[in-house]
Amino acid sequence: MPALTPDAIRTATETLSRLTDYLRDSPDPQQALALVEPLLDEYTGLPVQLADALRALARAVQEHPDTPRSLEADLLVMELRTAAWEQADQHTLHYVLDDLRALHASACGTEAECGPCR
Repeated sequence: MPALTPDAIRTATETLSRLTDYLRDSPDPQQALALVEPLLDEYTGLPVQLADALRALARAVQEHPDTPRSLEADLLVMELRTAAWEQADQHTLHYVLDDLRALHASACGTEAECGPCR
C-alpha cells in the first residue's frame, strides 16, 4: 500500500464534496442511496472509520515521547476520544438508509413508475 499523504486525504474529502454537490442536484433517490450506502456501512462506513482514526490519533499523540505531559494535553486527547465516541454512535445511520429505501419502494408502486426499487 502506498504511503498516505495529506494530498491523498484531500482527494478523499474532495470526493465527498463532489458527492454532496451531486446530492444537492436532486438525483434519483435510489441512485443517491446507492452512492451514500458505502459511507454509512455498519462496519466500514465513515462514522466507524473516522471514530477509529480519531482514537488512533489520540493514542499516537498521547504515547509520543515529545508530547507534553500536562493537563492541557490530556484535555485535548480527551476531546479527540469524545469526538470518536460521538462519531461511533452514528454507525446506525445505515438503518436510516434501509428505511428510506423501503419507504421509497412502497411509494414507488411499480418499476414502470420509478424504475427498479430494491
